[in-house]
Amino acid sequence: MTMNVPIKGEFKKALPVLETLQEAGFEAYFVGGSVRDALLGKTVNDVDIATSAFPEEIKRLFRKTVDVGIEHGTVMVLMDDESYEVTTFRTESTYQDYRRPDSVTFVRSLKEDLKRRDLTINAFAMDNDGSIQDFFDGEKDLKEQIIRAVGKPEERFHEDALRMMRAVRFASQLGFQLEADTFYAIVVNAPLLENIAVERIQVEFVKMAMGNNVLQGMEAFFTTNLYEYCPGMKQGKVALRRFSLIPRPVKKERHVWALLLYFMGVQNIKEGAAFLKHWKLSNQMISDSTKLLELMLYRHHSPLNPYIVYKFTPPIVWETEDLLELLKLPFDKRTAARLIHTLPIQSRGEIDINGRIIMEETSNRGGRWLGEAISMAEKAIVLGAVDNEREAIISWLKENKYM
Repeated sequence: MTMNVPIKGEFKKALPVLETLQEAGFEAYFVGGSVRDALLGKTVNDVDIATSAFPEEIKRLFRKTVDVGIEHGTVMVLMDDESYEVTTFRTESTYQDYRRPDSVTFVRSLKEDLKRRDLTINAFAMDNDGSIQDFFDGEKDLKEQIIRAVGKPEERFHEDALRMMRAVRFASQLGFQLEADTFYAIVVNAPLLENIAVERIQVEFVKMAMGNNVLQGMEAFFTTNLYEYCPGMKQGKVALRRFSLIPRPVKKERHVWALLLYFMGVQNIKEGAAFLKHWKLSNQMISDSTKLLELMLYRHHSPLNPYIVYKFTPPIVWETEDLLELLKLPFDKRTAARLIHTLPIQSRGEIDINGRIIMEETSNRGGRWLGEAISMAEKAIVLGAVDNEREAIISWLKENKYM
């Protein structure tokens, strides 16, 4: 037993869950990242609870529960409009696929449970009075700012190869160094990352890229060769190094991908979208990231104008100027702000005319000409060539022979 942490915030809210379990004769602790963050003086956003109670025993003690992962011992407890994941102490068997245990055994021992955790700084347990259980010198590693695997690193990474990505992610978020044995175990086992779903790798990569100490995280990422086993990144070392030298942390995920494509020298937007597809990103994330890249490339040789601001949308325009400033490239936030503020419309839906009205005016049936007429009216309104008023738009379309 080691340090003490004040019971406040999210811990205090979750205390009734711990106390209900303890009053029934079971052990119960706050575990994992929430305890680590409290020890580092960081904000704790949510808490996980581990207990000696088996899943059915947990369910009998609480009125509202949900079986979120009951085969692995996790029950969601609903209390006072909050939800808490409560997991039974467990041990895990061999791992045939480097990502899932072949079987899980529920146990009554806290130490046995913590032995299967990934890193020493994530293997703390805290009871209801703030006392910390630390069986693996996590406190020492926190003080020395070390990322160390629990027990034998090779075993931890063979159990779940994603833990290697988590190690470099924490190096980036916390600014810690990888301990030597942990580092070399990642170098040796990096190819195992190919067994992990891209979606899981992507989550850790983004967290690493958005870390406050991205230089340390990225350095670990490419010196361990983990990057070679990420989608499309075999030739990405130079791009990653350039990314790691960004002067301030990146705060939006779409900025991560836009900057990565930019540093990779991607000029073709379709090529960029194909790369991002390999990372299993959502269509919206791919669209936003490639728009940022496209506008960054456009801004290298052309100034902003109202139609560009309208076409790319104000958020993308403002963020592009922000990225250009971040990269110490020419930017123009003053013009961006003025053009955003003075846009006459934000979307096609705001135009004071539509296809039905145009067809009524011309007595013509719809066709390609109609879409072109609306597009030209839209552009003219944005550029200030015509007011967004029905009669004025109709006159302009007639004058310019679009209807």
